[in-house]
Amino acid sequence: MANVLFSGKSDVGLMRSNNEDAFLIKQELGMCAVADGVGGAASGEVASHIFCDTSLELFSQGNTHSEEDTIKMMQAAFQLANERILNKARREPAHNGMGCTAELLKFFDSIYSIGHVGDSRVYLFRQGQLKQITKDHSLVQEQIDQGIISTLEARKHSLRHHILRAVGINDSLAVDFIKGRTMPGDIFLLCSDGLSDMIEDSIIQQVLSLPSSLEQKTDILIESAKSAGGYDNITVVLCEVTA
Repeated sequence: MANVLFSGKSDVGLMRSNNEDAFLIKQELGMCAVADGVGGAASGEVASHIFCDTSLELFSQGNTHSEEDTIKMMQAAFQLANERILNKARREPAHNGMGCTAELLKFFDSIYSIGHVGDSRVYLFRQGQLKQITKDHSLVQEQIDQGIISTLEARKHSLRHHILRAVGINDSLAVDFIKGRTMPGDIFLLCSDGLSDMIEDSIIQQVLSLPSSLEQKTDILIESAKSAGGYDNITVVLCEVTA
């Protein structure tokens, strides 16, 4: 098991009356997750909590003894959460249309594995530089990839919240899996778009560069997003790899 410190916080923001985000930290399992509910009137917060609860349930069984086991368990967590959200919506019509974006991060020895669906994000801060590891499953990201709009234009685009994948919307679910090696000093950031929509990556990099505790950095990121408008729920999970 890698030596990893965790810190997490979720804030309703300044414009919403309820928090549809959910997050999970389980230090003894070397794992964490962030989910952002979609389909607000259809109980997006129910979907995001189902994803986190399902991930914890499966990984608590302790059947991850290799990289391959970890990816298989991640795949199972996404698929089972997808089924549970769909089934709940079918049983209870008030929840019809609910779903969630989802980020799941698991450390195994000196390896990290990520499962990703939607437009929540995972960043890696390494040796003073911030890099976005995941790619948004969104309409504006497709337009960026096609050269139709710039990254700067995407931040203000009227359809920037139109996502192309979410957990619990369709029977079939495509999940991005990413893995790599950790280094001492790495800081991983999992966040909902309530953070990434509000503050530039350069600000995130500045905050993660501060000589502050992980908890303080978490608070500063949340407060920075609120100072910038706080239009959405804001969830931040930080993971620091120690020597």
